[in-house]
Amino acid sequence: MSDPIERAQIEATHAVIRRHVRLTPVAEVSGADFGLPPFPLTLKLELLQHSGSFKARGAFANLLMRSVLPAGVVAASGGNHGAAVAYAAMRLGVTAKIFVPIVSSPAKIQRIREYGADLVVGGERYADALAASEAWVRQSGALPVHAFNQVETLLGQGTIGLELATQAPALDTLLVAVGGGGLIGGIAAWYRGKVKIIGVEPRGAPTLTAARQAGRPVDAETGSIAADSLAPRRVGELMFPIAQAHVHDVVLVSDAAIRSAQEALWSSLCAGPRRARGHPHQRGQHHGGQLWLREGRSATSRGRGPPPRSAPSVRSLPRRSGCESRRSAR
Repeated sequence: MSDPIERAQIEATHAVIRRHVRLTPVAEVSGADFGLPPFPLTLKLELLQHSGSFKARGAFANLLMRSVLPAGVVAASGGNHGAAVAYAAMRLGVTAKIFVPIVSSPAKIQRIREYGADLVVGGERYADALAASEAWVRQSGALPVHAFNQVETLLGQGTIGLELATQAPALDTLLVAVGGGGLIGGIAAWYRGKVKIIGVEPRGAPTLTAARQAGRPVDAETGSIAADSLAPRRVGELMFPIAQAHVHDVVLVSDAAIRSAQEALWSSLCAGPRRARGHPHQRGQHHGGQLWLREGRSATSRGRGPPPRSAPSVRSLPRRSGCESRRSAR
């Protein structure tokens, strides 16, 4: 089966959305910063993206590359995608209705409301919000913007790979969080085997692991502390052939590792390197995935060398856009 998206499409999408999204910086760190043997790690800081996550890329791709109907757009989300669609709709003057489950974090719910979207909170999990959004599509005729199973969403998320190819050309392994698979599908479609792609999932929400075992997308459990951002029932039909062709492996991480890694990352990036505590795994590349992909907000990568001197520097960004926003990011 051929891939549903190609590199040329990702390049064209980047040209369309580049005026509306940030070229987020990369940060070079060492495994030694986290109590591991020293090895290079490159962090793509998508938490500095508009609306707080990489999801803004797919949101703008949908709104700019599809025909938006008079009824506006509708999206279901654990929180990040809803905030991204609400932000893009606000910037483009489009009406948006967002459905989120009750497990969504208060910070994400507040962000969606601040962007002016009509917000509906209900249901236990993402699947409930999705069903409610589909009912609204049938009732209103609004354009659905799927969080991961939509070509334009995959193309938008794939622009991260395009940027990393310039910012960190020496990468040999890239670790990517997996929920519904929009992020890893887009990035894997860009690299097409030229970089080893490793998916990272919570043990309580093993959607891609279950799909790989079954040979097709199937329902998986939807637990874990990442339920508000990494726990749909299954990966998307569009991303799965991409994963089969271009994702090297998928690893599972515990909730304890996710919490520990999140704290270690904030401590290292905001207060300087310090010995990390309580990390249950000591293998560099897997631990790197646990570190930064906690909320599906940025791509973590391992490489052989530093990015080019022209790559954006995290030091060039306003202080409050990262470390001082820690509380709202959780």
